Amino acid sequence: MEYALEIDGTPETVPGGTGVLLLHPSTGETDRIDTDFLKTDTDTFLVISTRTTAREVRQKLEYYDVDEKRAEILDTLSIERGYSRRSSDAVHYVAAPDDVDGIVDHIDGFLNDHDGKLRLSFDSVTELAYYAGDDEALEAVERILELLDEYDAIGLFHVSEDPHDEAFVEEIRELFGGVIDLDEDGTIDAEF
Repeated sequence: MEYALEIDGTPETVPGGTGVLLLHPSTGETDRIDTDFLKTDTDTFLVISTRTTAREVRQKLEYYDVDEKRAEILDTLSIERGYSRRSSDAVHYVAAPDDVDGIVDHIDGFLNDHDGKLRLSFDSVTELAYYAGDDEALEAVERILELLDEYDAIGLFHVSEDPHDEAFVEEIRELFGGVIDLDEDGTIDAEF
């Protein structure tokens, strides 16, 4: 299955199973790229958020005019922080942002339960590494990429370069078939 991409500098389409790494200096410009990725050529999508709560993800989707009826959200923050939460068909929770098995299991279930063109956005691998450690974050990404391949889905993985050492960035970069480098000024350099 082919998936359309409508992000500057990227190919028009990518095959199912493709993971795309979004390397960025800060979180400012990432929302636009993330939402462009999610609203194009998609039947259902899952946002895994280790950086913001489900409420904040919903606000972002609404602001960028993404069809929320196609969205599912996995909130990894609210339980640990003691925030009020309402489970629904579209919003799910794991106990903490370092619950790697819970996150990967939920992604597997999501991909297994839905048909058609499926996308996921992991925002962010940097936060996962902060909570769970670099090795665990890398292993989680590898497991998720295997699931994308198995289910013919695609995913966008956010990594902020600033907190990581060069070795981590290089190691994670090598896992991906596509890399989008976002500069401070919003310029995109993509390599697929």
